[in-house]
Amino acid sequence: MLRMLSWNVNGIRSVHRKGFVSWLSTAQADIVCLQETKASERDLPFELTAPPGYTVYFFGAARKGYSGVALYTKQKPQQVHYGIGEQRFDSEGRVLIADYGDFVLFNVYCPNGQRSHERLTYKLDFYKSFLTAVMRMISLQRSVIVCGDINTAHRDIDLARPRENAGTSGFLPEERAWIDELLRCGFIDTFRMFNSHPGHYTWWDMKSRARERNVGWRLDYFFVCENLRNRVCNAYILSEVMGSDHCPVGLEMEQF
Repeated sequence: MLRMLSWNVNGIRSVHRKGFVSWLSTAQADIVCLQETKASERDLPFELTAPPGYTVYFFGAARKGYSGVALYTKQKPQQVHYGIGEQRFDSEGRVLIADYGDFVLFNVYCPNGQRSHERLTYKLDFYKSFLTAVMRMISLQRSVIVCGDINTAHRDIDLARPRENAGTSGFLPEERAWIDELLRCGFIDTFRMFNSHPGHYTWWDMKSRARERNVGWRLDYFFVCENLRNRVCNAYILSEVMGSDHCPVGLEMEQF
């Protein structure tokens, strides 16, 4: 069984102080993808950059303390690519692509569009370029897994208050349409293979203590391409894991 986890940690140094290394050692994951690390590898302590049993890859933003993704993996990939080849996006450290031979894993931290119209446009532009990069790999007959913080809730059941947030970035029609397009391209939202019910979220607003009331959004996903469907054994949300305003999501697959 191949066990993968994805977690927006909202600052790896912050989650480190809350027991990340201990959690990693007990999570029994073969691959752990992190988003919003807010750090460069050179700025981190040894226990975060070289934990026992894992090879670690970091891709940080040019801007200090911002964005960033990381990959902790027990099996060393054949290749790792940093970014999608567009400087305006890659300067924010948003995508790590790990080629394991049997499959290609995209670890992505999609932009947040709430700050301004310009950032919403940037987010939508990123979506287009990211999908192009994913579909380029599909065109090469590769099996693809996409995971990370997509920063959009797909359907009404993916957030607690869809009516109140109909005009909010993260649930706008044009953002949700991008997930529709990803699914039309042959990808599967793995969590919905096993759970079709509302009330399951991966992000909660910390200021309003929304997690205590489970007033949240499902923003974090594992998508797999169609030819991996039959290998998927389970997909889930680890809502009991604390330390960030997001919680981890998981995917279990048959070994390749």
